[in-house]
Amino acid sequence: MTPQLILIAGPYRSGTDGDPDKIARNLQALERAALTVYQRGHVPVIGEWLALPLAREAGSTTPGDAISEAFLYPVAHRLLRRCDAVWRIEGASKGADEDVRVATELGLPVYRALDELPA
Repeated sequence: MTPQLILIAGPYRSGTDGDPDKIARNLQALERAALTVYQRGHVPVIGEWLALPLAREAGSTTPGDAISEAFLYPVAHRLLRRCDAVWRIEGASKGADEDVRVATELGLPVYRALDELPA
């Protein structure tokens, strides 16, 4: 099996009201999913891993500020053009739903359950 580059899409800021602890829990859920993808022999990626350092360097000080917004979705959508698939984990998220929309337009498979991921 050739390892796939799989974007993990799920809530980051959704449902947090900006609470840093809730945001951290959402990121932890994304990272748990990433570990599972890795353990199945693939290369996981989370858009925030790439976008957040760029946003900070550009001057972002708070999740959801105008600067971070200028990076989060555009980085994910550029990244999708390099990915082989998306795993949409549970949880309401307009951003993750948009990632799925873009992935579908690109013809990428979208997995919605762990057992759908190639092993």
